[in-house]
Amino acid sequence: MDIPRRPKDRIPRMTAKEFNKSVDQYADNLFRFVVKHLRNEDAARDVVQETFAKVWQKHEDINAEKVKSYLFTTAHRTLIDLLRKEKYTQDQIYIDQISHAEPVKNMDLQKILDNALDQLPEIQKTVVLLRDYEGYSYDEIGQITGLEASQVKVYIFRARKKLQKILVSVEAVLD
Repeated sequence: MDIPRRPKDRIPRMTAKEFNKSVDQYADNLFRFVVKHLRNEDAARDVVQETFAKVWQKHEDINAEKVKSYLFTTAHRTLIDLLRKEKYTQDQIYIDQISHAEPVKNMDLQKILDNALDQLPEIQKTVVLLRDYEGYSYDEIGQITGLEASQVKVYIFRARKKLQKILVSVEAVLD
């Protein structure tokens, strides 16, 4: 039995103009999201550029009204692929940073927060950044990460608890 398919002409297709508008609207948000993960502006620019390249390749299959979610989903997947490829390097850099770290008293608040975020598992870091930095709803985060909204809530809860524990211990050291 053949399953009837929706004709392609009924799918709202993204035009070049809509794609360019999405670049203008979301490039900064994507960059901010990616750079929070990588702590490397050049690598973040590469991920954002690759994300937009992937979206352009599929622009005719994308509904322009849903491009923001598609962009963040693509950026998240590209970021995860990059992190998997460079996991050993990232782990080594992090170990070196810890062993050569300055005393906490000399750190500014942003560095403390960044270090706390870096201590979270990757998925917790992602959902916290999407929720607290980018303002996505639980459902939107679920679409981006491929998780159920209830899973997103659990990861955010656990991440915030861990961040609280880390930041309270840093506060004790600062006093």
